[in-house]
Amino acid sequence: MASLRLFLCFFLFTASSVNIVCSRSLPKDHIALFVFGDSVYDPGNNNYIDTIARANYYPYGETFFKYPTGRFSDGRLIPDFIAEYANLPLIPPYLQPGNHEFTTGVNFASAGAGALSETNQGFVIDLKTQLSYFKKVAKQLRQELGDAEAMAFLSKAVYLINIGSNDYVLPFISNSTVFQYFSKQQYVGMVIGNLTETIKEIHMEGGRKFGFRNFGSLGCIPLLKALVPGNTTGSCFEQVNELAKLHDAALTEALEEMEIKLVQFKYSMHHLNIYLSELTKNPGRFGFKEVNKACCGSGPYRGISSCGGRTGVTEYELCSDPTQYFYFDSSHVSEKANKQIAQLMWSGPPNITGPYNLKAFFQL
Repeated sequence: MASLRLFLCFFLFTASSVNIVCSRSLPKDHIALFVFGDSVYDPGNNNYIDTIARANYYPYGETFFKYPTGRFSDGRLIPDFIAEYANLPLIPPYLQPGNHEFTTGVNFASAGAGALSETNQGFVIDLKTQLSYFKKVAKQLRQELGDAEAMAFLSKAVYLINIGSNDYVLPFISNSTVFQYFSKQQYVGMVIGNLTETIKEIHMEGGRKFGFRNFGSLGCIPLLKALVPGNTTGSCFEQVNELAKLHDAALTEALEEMEIKLVQFKYSMHHLNIYLSELTKNPGRFGFKEVNKACCGSGPYRGISSCGGRTGVTEYELCSDPTQYFYFDSSHVSEKANKQIAQLMWSGPPNITGPYNLKAFFQL
């Protein structure tokens, strides 16, 4: 009966163009998914802004959607799989035209975005702006549901956040002098400070259940391996790995503190480094033949960001079977890898996911 009421409400919504008027008819156990982050989670928001950080061209999207959606992969991303496991539809980009119905959630992530507003400034939707979009959604929900109903809806929802990697990678692929003025610890502190402030703001709006993943060996992506001089052995870019390690420790400490201080605050932390360590030792166990080189790109390890030939370098190589590759392009993993990571985030044990896995969040 609950699903019938939901269908009728959707019909009324499309006929009258009135937003969310019927969401009171959602089943009581309904849980939405809100997503913040960068290209790892962006389902196509960057299609609607003026930027070169897009993936709305071939060969992106080739294996699942059969057309480019704006996702930086050959297919689905982690939030797409989490939505599937939670019996939700694909969570749409916030900037997608006509998307004003938020009963299943919405995705604010933007490729190239950082926790610091200065990261790729002017070409991305930074974390502060993503937060402002979420506040608009929360305000709309309060106006249409009332404060109590909106708070109940937002407190049941799950919030996936993945951001910060661009803050750490950009200084090494640009002519940045940031580390002449800040120590690595100070710089990480600024990233974590902006991230935790955003989490607290979402909490004030009603958010209670947050999902994260750590960065693990961020310096081992093909983009950064290609920057290591004379790299013939698959060596990683250790300066970025050091920043990632500092970030992971600081984020865990911040989350533990918020768990104590913020009302009903709960978090899931996927320890990606455990998965990556096992993957590197035995790729075949996970169904991969290649874990160093990207499927799509050019140069050493296909680490030059030329996939699709739209970013200044027109020539690129493309593998015949992305399912054999952990990385699809120079910085992003394949759909197969995204699915494996999503499965661990969804139902992994405590040593993999921290205090909670995401499946538990959708059952609370």
